[in-house]
Parts: sequence; C-alpha cells; structure tokens
Amino acid sequence: MAPVGRPDHDSLYHRLFSHPGVVAELLRGFVAGDWLDEHDLDGLERQNAKLHADGGERRDGDMIWRIPRRDGEDSYLLLLLEFQSTSEHFMAVRVLIYAALLWQQLVRAGEVKSGGALPPVLPVVLYNGDARWRAPVAIRDLVALPQGSSLWRWQPDISYYLIDAGSFTDADLAARDGLPALWFRLESADDPAAVTEVAEAVLAWLAGHPEYAAMRAVFAEFLAAMTPRPGADVPMSEEWMEMQSRLLARAKVWTEAWRLEGVQEGLQQGRQLGHREGRQQGEAALLLRLMEHRFGTLPEPAITRVRAADIAELEQWGLRVLGAESLDDVFRERRA
Repeated sequence: MAPVGRPDHDSLYHRLFSHPGVVAELLRGFVAGDWLDEHDLDGLERQNAKLHADGGERRDGDMIWRIPRRDGEDSYLLLLLEFQSTSEHFMAVRVLIYAALLWQQLVRAGEVKSGGALPPVLPVVLYNGDARWRAPVAIRDLVALPQGSSLWRWQPDISYYLIDAGSFTDADLAARDGLPALWFRLESADDPAAVTEVAEAVLAWLAGHPEYAAMRAVFAEFLAAMTPRPGADVPMSEEWMEMQSRLLARAKVWTEAWRLEGVQEGLQQGRQLGHREGRQQGEAALLLRLMEHRFGTLPEPAITRVRAADIAELEQWGLRVLGAESLDDVFRERRA
C-alpha cells in the first residue's frame, strides 16, 4: 500500500536537518563507526554548501556540517549530507566532485595551510525513495578496469555512506530513539492508524525534549501534508499536530466501522449487479457509512445525492470526508 501522502521532501528535509541536534541523532542512530567517539557531536557547525570551481561554476551540496574533534586538534570531520528521492547511478561521482570542491575552498580560504593536511570528509547520502537504492556507493565500482589492473593506483576513489530510509522495518525504527527514526516511520506509515501511532510518539518525544521545540512546526507540516484536507488550506499552528493526532485517532474508529458495515454491503451489492453499477453502489454505500459515523444521522437529500452520484463524484467526496467540518464541506464545489 502506498504511503498516505507525499509532502515536499526537499524543503522539509532541509528544515529538519538544519537542527544540529537532529543531525547528531542521525549520526548516532544510523551511521556506524568508532570515529563517533572521537568527535564532539554537540559541537556541530553548519558550513557554506555553495562550492565554486575554478571556472566559476557553482555546485550546491545539500548540507555541510563541521564536526570538531574531542582532542582539540585543528583537524575536523566534514559531514556532507545529500538528500535523494531517486536512485542516482553516478552519485559517487557527484560526491567526489563535492569533496574536491570543498577541499579546494578550504585551501583558498586559508583554513588549510600550505604543507598541511586536508580534513577528512564523510559523505552521507540520505535516500527516501519508494524503491530500494541500487546505485554503486563507490567510484571503484563505476570505473571500467579489471580488478588486477595496474591502472587502479592512479584512479580517484571515494565512497559514501548510504542511509536508505525505506530499508528499515517499523520495528527496527521503533527501537531507535530520536527524531530521524520517527521521521522515517512517518514516511513509511501506510494507513491512518499507523500515522496516528507515530504522531503520538512524536508528541511524546517533543514533550520530553523542549530544546527541539522548533521541530514541532516541521512535523506538523509533515503530518498535514500526509493527511490533506481537499479544497481547503491546512492551518500551520502549533496545535495542528495535536489536532491531526486526534483526527486520525477518530479515523481508526471510522475505519473499523466501514470495514465491517459499508464494505460488506458494497461487496454484496457488487455481486448482485453488473461490475460498474455494482462498484458505484458499493462505493455509495461505503461513503454513506463513513458520513454517518462522521456526522450522525444523514438528511434524506444527502442520501439521495450520494446514491445518484457517479463514481468520480463518490471518490472526490470520499477524499473530503476526513477533513470536512460539515456535510456542506463534503459536497461543496471547488471554486477555480
């Protein structure tokens, strides 16, 4: 089953991972390595991601963070965080270009002295597409050379750390702490009950971590985008996340009701009538059951209108029911 909705991932991902604490949680929870103990994740500093080549061309990396060492040395690890919604075969080439331009920029700025050493770079690609990532994670896997060739010693090489958000099970994510795990769980939620469960976990987590208060609006917008109100502007107040949670919790009751009543009635009618007519009457029965649980006893004109509607109208009204405040909201025609 496809996820409930798809918000603007690029914008929301940038806002989520603009918080240094969220980036630190991503590293602690999803990136392995003993190097983590050698660096101060509480000292993360965001860097300029606009990188310029000699010819004046500009490359924009999604996000670059500086992570200082605990021993106080001048060297530091640079986290290059790249967000992807599609699998890109030559991502390793892109990462190599970003790393080279970053080093070049540090040298030009005098942050790396002549005769000094370049700081290490950790490229992380965070992928949130539906299909699993298939692209090579290392330049070596893209170069057309046999394994034993003596030319390998002159080939550039870099690899990136891949976080494929969709590859984790819900149980695995539920066992991890922090906002990135909760975010990935929301992305994979495929029904209102699942969204409700994670939304309640987000509310509980944020209540216990007031220093992340700025992330409330990001998660609220994420939830609003996953459960849209057709034909209406979704409010973005701080209370919206709680409102969505209550609305979705109520939806669980409705879901069970129309699964037991409306669906059964629709299936029975579909068997007795022709395919298209049976589908129309089945969807009409389903919508009437849902509207009754949402608004109570329905007036006869509303029942007549639903039963006389075509399939396209029934589908449109069905999408409006969850967010509608009244029957008029369900039937109201959208204005251009």
